[in-house]
Amino acid sequence: MIDLRIDEKARKLNIQRCRDKGIVLPTYEQMRDPSRIPQQYKDELKGIGLWDVHSRNLFRVNWHNEPKEKGGQFGDVNFVELPRSITGTKARIVGLAGKWFPTGAHKVGAALSCLLPELVTGRFDPTTKKAVWPSTGNYCRGGAYISRLLSCPSIAILPAGMSKERFAWLKTMAEEVIATPGCESNVKEIFDKCVELEATRPDAVIFNQFDQLPNHLWHYAVTGPAMEEVFKKIGRPGDRIGGVVLSSGSAGTMGAGSYIRERHNGAKVAVGEALQCPTILENGFGDHRIEGIGDKHIPWIHNMRETDMAVGVDDELPIRLIRLFNEGAGHKLLAENGVSAEDIAKLDLLGISGVGNMLAAIKMSKYYEMDENDVVFTMFTDSMDMYKSRIGELDAERGMYDQRQADRDYDRLMGQSVDHVLELSQVDKRRVHQLKYFLWIEQLGKGLDELRAQWDDHHAYWGGLRSQVGALDAMIKDFNAEVLK
Repeated sequence: MIDLRIDEKARKLNIQRCRDKGIVLPTYEQMRDPSRIPQQYKDELKGIGLWDVHSRNLFRVNWHNEPKEKGGQFGDVNFVELPRSITGTKARIVGLAGKWFPTGAHKVGAALSCLLPELVTGRFDPTTKKAVWPSTGNYCRGGAYISRLLSCPSIAILPAGMSKERFAWLKTMAEEVIATPGCESNVKEIFDKCVELEATRPDAVIFNQFDQLPNHLWHYAVTGPAMEEVFKKIGRPGDRIGGVVLSSGSAGTMGAGSYIRERHNGAKVAVGEALQCPTILENGFGDHRIEGIGDKHIPWIHNMRETDMAVGVDDELPIRLIRLFNEGAGHKLLAENGVSAEDIAKLDLLGISGVGNMLAAIKMSKYYEMDENDVVFTMFTDSMDMYKSRIGELDAERGMYDQRQADRDYDRLMGQSVDHVLELSQVDKRRVHQLKYFLWIEQLGKGLDELRAQWDDHHAYWGGLRSQVGALDAMIKDFNAEVLK
């Protein structure tokens, strides 16, 4: 459960700070359904850019933003349905598109969800504390941005091997940017830095996405319903949600899978990970190049009881496919194989992890032999806007992308098999859940009783967390009412 105890004195100071700066907080209800946002704030957004540092952009933390850089309002959920000429599956594969969030990725939602309870209860004081956002990429960007909108100083932590675009932008947003050793797989080094900061910096408050329950809650309360809304729009008579496929990462998005699994009988939930670091598949380790997916551990907030499958994706294929999807020779090859110009134009909405998620969804749909009535949902967390430098680096490293290479890569895409797919038995789920012990209990001091409750009393534990949405919304509304007095 999220701690909702109130520090009344600090809460009043936060209210005054928001009043002075004109900050109003969105509710989960408004993030799920922007039609509930007051018209006054929608009118103000007509003059504000999607990435602008303006507190009204807090109301753009949702899946319904109009796909435009400035002045956008709200409409349908942003998604991409990939054609069968790309997926090679009978099932329909659909990904929610994160590009049209502020910062270009949905991680701002998780970050806002983590900070909201601390602000409305008064446990976080922006005048004396800094919000620390540890991540392998988008979460620390989202945290730094949300902190700036809320006038909270921040510290961003991410691996040194992440893309140049991420670091360049972060330096304009966070008060401090810390680069830890390694790449996407080096999560332990990020945690070590957090432990160091907690011991040496009294002003540091760690918002670790891997153990923050509000991260799970946001995706359960906002992302899951967005998937369901898309299904209602595109589903035909007899269609069903066959499954949801999401990357490991912090496991926050897995909350959306739980939402769908609860409401759509027979829907499966799969977790994808890089084959080069097969933590769930093989209790393994290693390094990989699917940016944004941190591993070598099981996140504290990963509900393994509601995870049905683990899917390994070879990190070489997403690297190849971002060239197929974004270079001229690749576009030509796709067009020759029946991909429409309209669909080709949407492919830059898939960043590297989005391509990885697509591949995992293909594998899952083939494994379960899903048919034309199945819709499989996945996540296109960010777009190629975050990785333009990677294309140049690949051209320099491997030579210019040509028709011959495009043919090879398209053949590999069409030939996706069901290797490195593990349908999780009850024993498998328990085995993976128990891996949390070695990091979270032994090294980071979590409570053993809570670890057991996540498994033994899972209905009460996860259900109790999800039931807090109403209480949080009531607290946010009360907070706003006092701000606006």
